[in-house]
Amino acid sequence: MPPPSNTTPVSFTADLPKVADVVVIGGGVIGVSTAYFLAKAGVSVLLCEKGRVAGEQSSRNWGWVRQQGRDRDELPIMMESIRIWDDLTKDIGEDLGFRREGVVYLAADERELASYEQWLNTVAKPHQLNTRLLNAAEASKLIPDLAGPWKGALHTASDGRAEPFTAVPALARVATAKGATIIEDCAVRTIETTGGTVSNVVTERGEVRCQRVVLAGGAWSSLFLLNGGIDLPQLAVKATVARTEPADTQFIGNAASHNFAFRKRADGGYSLALTEYHEHFVTRASFRHLKAFWPLLRQSWRDTDIKFIGDPMATPSGERWHADEVSPFEHIRVLDPKPDLRVVARIARQLGKNLPSLKNTKLAESWSGMIDTTPDVVPVIDEMPGVSGYFVATGFSGHGFGIGPGAGRVIADLMQGKPAGHDLSRFRFSRFTDGSRLSPGPTI
Repeated sequence: MPPPSNTTPVSFTADLPKVADVVVIGGGVIGVSTAYFLAKAGVSVLLCEKGRVAGEQSSRNWGWVRQQGRDRDELPIMMESIRIWDDLTKDIGEDLGFRREGVVYLAADERELASYEQWLNTVAKPHQLNTRLLNAAEASKLIPDLAGPWKGALHTASDGRAEPFTAVPALARVATAKGATIIEDCAVRTIETTGGTVSNVVTERGEVRCQRVVLAGGAWSSLFLLNGGIDLPQLAVKATVARTEPADTQFIGNAASHNFAFRKRADGGYSLALTEYHEHFVTRASFRHLKAFWPLLRQSWRDTDIKFIGDPMATPSGERWHADEVSPFEHIRVLDPKPDLRVVARIARQLGKNLPSLKNTKLAESWSGMIDTTPDVVPVIDEMPGVSGYFVATGFSGHGFGIGPGAGRVIADLMQGKPAGHDLSRFRFSRFTDGSRLSPGPTI
């Protein structure tokens, strides 16, 4: 099934309420998970989605639910999240495609293998993950058809996979059954405050009084914040993914090397991607946030194609608009960038090189999505300074699908004044202004 587009029928409709305890902006995995946990707690929650639930990166990602390779500060939330994934199928009553079939990272040389061993010793072992370092023979046994040579691999057997466009809308349906109101084609234009406290949101369909708001707008979050005078360093990169027709099973979990990634799908095919290639479209925000992103850019310049034309998120509204004006989110309901056909061809070649028995397997479909990222590749999960009741949950940097349920639980509790259950200091908004070192932590 392809990701949603502007022509996909609306699935979630309702009358806009005049009052809600909480308004969630954005119907991706983070926003939907937050609404789900708020509704479970009996909170009156409205989720407004400008286009379609899971219309953008939440249905376009690889479908990995992984603990392996996580930033050490993200990992505790991810460990909770994967436990929640275990329980969601029972609560939702639908098969989300979630299976704990493991994640494998392949090492092409000793340097890469050493980086895996360092993450194993400094991050995985302190959290008692069942991660193992494999030698070349063990890696070949795990994935028999794998073309080499490989020096070894890192394997976390308890990691999983799920089907993005099945899981997130299903979670949205059960959230509505528990009392949440979810409305598609309903963009939030602005947030209004009274005395430094959230008082209401203005949508394209009217105003809603509320005490708390969470912005979970993915790649659109920085633009929304900027219109309200808050400058969040966040950029977007485009990634292309393909899927094959049903094929013989070579490995039932997820695997990645330095240049290729694959995941077995519930429909019998594979989801495929390049691990070393993304496209960034240079915009005004690119120059505004160049200093913050420079360390990350220097680290990852080999796997990013910098483009100076064709910003896929540009709209007639520009960067500023008023509550009574059409917003950018109404101009682009679903951000649906075209897949890069050069990348699709490379994916097909890498399939044959990495898994020779599948070299004649046809690609059934390809698509692209925009991944929002921060300078240190971890999210913002915080209440905005100086605005009581205004929470932001964005910048998950391509890691959002798997961690979504755990992050949603954390955000829902924060908005109810409950303890988060995890140390969130790494994810504070003020790290962008307090002189903190903005570079990725120990990830692989």
